Amino acid sequence: MMVEGVRLQKVLSQAGIASRRAAEKLITEGRVEVDGQLVTELGRRVDPDASVIRVDGARVVLDESLVYLALNKPRGMHSTMSDERGRPCVGDLVEHRVRGNKKLFHVGRLDADTEGLLLLTNDGELAHRLMHPSYQVPKTYVATVSGSVPRGLGKRLCAGIQLHDGIARVDDFVVVDTVPGKTLVRVTLHEGRKRIVRRLLAAAGFPVQALVRTDIGPVSLGRQRPGSIRALGRDEVGQLYKAVGL
Repeated sequence: MMVEGVRLQKVLSQAGIASRRAAEKLITEGRVEVDGQLVTELGRRVDPDASVIRVDGARVVLDESLVYLALNKPRGMHSTMSDERGRPCVGDLVEHRVRGNKKLFHVGRLDADTEGLLLLTNDGELAHRLMHPSYQVPKTYVATVSGSVPRGLGKRLCAGIQLHDGIARVDDFVVVDTVPGKTLVRVTLHEGRKRIVRRLLAAAGFPVQALVRTDIGPVSLGRQRPGSIRALGRDEVGQLYKAVGL
C-alpha cells in the first residue's frame, strides 16, 4: 500500500527553510505546525499543495510560482503597472527587471511625488488582506515638514485630527531631526486613505516638503536604492502572512 504525502522535514528542506537535519530539529523542538496543529514527531507526512505549514508561527510559502518583491519607488514615478498617458510608472521597472509574465500587482499606492517602499506580488489573497483596513497593517513614513515641530504635536496626532472625510490619527510619531526651517519626523499609521500623511500633517499646520515610506508591516526599505527591486526573504513573507492572519 502506497503511503500518501511527503515527509514534513523534506517539505521544509525543499522550501529552503533549513537542511533536512535542521528541519528535523525544528520539528522535535515543537516549532512546526501543520494545519493549526503542533507536530513533534518525524514521521508526519503532508500534502505540500494543500497543507498550511508554519514555523515559529510564520507561514511557509510552498508555491514556487508566487513572487514577493520590494520596490523603492522613485519620486516622480506613478504607482501603476501601466499608464495610458505614457508617464513613468512602476510597471516600466518591473517589465525590465522581472523575468516572465508574472502578472504582478502592487500592494497599496504611493503618490507620484512620494517615494519609498511598494510591495509587488502575484499572491492575490495576501495582497488583498494587506490593503484591507480591517487587518490594520502599520505603515511607516519619514516626512520633511516645514517649520519647527512643537512638543505636543505627537499627542495631538495620536488623538486624531478632523479631515473632510473623517478623523485621522497616527499610531506613533517621532521627531527624527531638526534643521533651520524644517523638521524630519517619522509617522506610523495603519490606514490607507489617499494622501493621508500629507493631508494629516498639513491639517496640523505642518505641510510636507518630502515624503518617503520606509516600512510596510515587517518589511523595511533599509538601504535599498531608489528604483531598485529585491525579492523578499522567507522570513519577511512569513511575517506578512502572520500579520494578516494567513
